Amino acid sequence: MNFNSHTDVVVAVAVALVNTLTAGESRGRPYAPPSGEERAAAVTRAVAPGASRSYEVSAEQADELAGVAEALRTVFESVAAGDIDAAAHHTNRLLAETDARPHLDRHDGEPWHVHFHGRGGTLAGDWAASCATGLAVVLGSELYDRLGVCTAPHCDRVYVDTSRNGTRRFCSTPCQNRVKTAAFRARNA
Repeated sequence: MNFNSHTDVVVAVAVALVNTLTAGESRGRPYAPPSGEERAAAVTRAVAPGASRSYEVSAEQADELAGVAEALRTVFESVAAGDIDAAAHHTNRLLAETDARPHLDRHDGEPWHVHFHGRGGTLAGDWAASCATGLAVVLGSELYDRLGVCTAPHCDRVYVDTSRNGTRRFCSTPCQNRVKTAAFRARNA
């Protein structure tokens, strides 16, 4: 998207959390989120790109983040439905619930940059605050329509469009290929 690298990473983590932890459909098949230790491992992978250090997410933290992912999904769904006001209200609710607080941090040889911490300093609270803040930055810009829900049949995974022209409509290349193949077959039938 090109806000700043931290915002882009946090929004990508929000996408990963939603797609990992919310039930629905994925690439033409029913999708059930992992549970137990599989869930914890999946969440560890989802937050890894935005983590300043390597750590393992506990099962309890993963369960807490599952609730956050459901709330984040409503923002993407609202944008996809063209209801930016609802997306903003959902995001404001998340910001208030997490008590998102800015904090300057410098680590791993990086320059000073802003992190957002949540109430109580828990892992789930901090990620909820960071993701809500990242989505607020996107919604408060002209790039708000870069958030979306896959338009392929039988897929409701979310995405953030980082392409230059902003025309992405699918969560993945496999979903795009499924739609193109179905259209090709329909034309030739």
